[in-house]
Amino acid sequence: MENGAAPTAKPVIVAIDGPSGTGKSSTSKAVAAQLGLSYLDTGAQYRAITWWMVNNGIDLTDPTAVAAVAGKADIVSGTDPAAPTITVDGVDVAAAIRTQEVTSKVSAVSAVPEVRARITELQRSLAARAERGIVVEGRDIGTTVLPDADLKIFLTASPEARAARRSGELKGADLHATREALIKRDTADSSRKTSPLAKADDAVEVDTTELTLAQVIECVVTLVEEKRTGK
Repeated sequence: MENGAAPTAKPVIVAIDGPSGTGKSSTSKAVAAQLGLSYLDTGAQYRAITWWMVNNGIDLTDPTAVAAVAGKADIVSGTDPAAPTITVDGVDVAAAIRTQEVTSKVSAVSAVPEVRARITELQRSLAARAERGIVVEGRDIGTTVLPDADLKIFLTASPEARAARRSGELKGADLHATREALIKRDTADSSRKTSPLAKADDAVEVDTTELTLAQVIECVVTLVEEKRTGK
């Protein structure tokens, strides 16, 4: 470096994919905050459109009905990792989209191609506007949404570890029932025709089963910094 100047870090787009309970959200938020990047929880956007459809009485068992209204909800995602926000038609839905009712229906809504096209467009525009770079977490980011992401990471963990974490988040949840629900959702997300949950060929796989959250964050931060400095 001339005159001892610090190297300028170029904007970096990081895609973090994987099934529920692998630590995606906690890891992505922490990495983004630590590195001064924007953050996007794409799952929250699918939950938001599902919440809107439930509230508007759409028949979620009818893909044609879901497709017909895929563009109606105005979904706005705040990308500050310290305080990510999400609104639908100006209403804060951060808590409302985490209910069991929305959770049980989001896979069906997410499987509709018109819904995925709408939400993917939203995600790409947010990533394109992130001046310093962004960490985007989801299920099809590295494969479909941002196939040219600078770094792709796929988080995995055993069903038992994932169920234990998810049960801890959902106070009083039954471990066995939680595990079965996770496996059912994995199957639905992995087998849908449009943008299934899958690991990109060039993604770095990180198994979080035996790792603490701090260790996962440290691992991902190191990968991002290596990518930013061109190592």
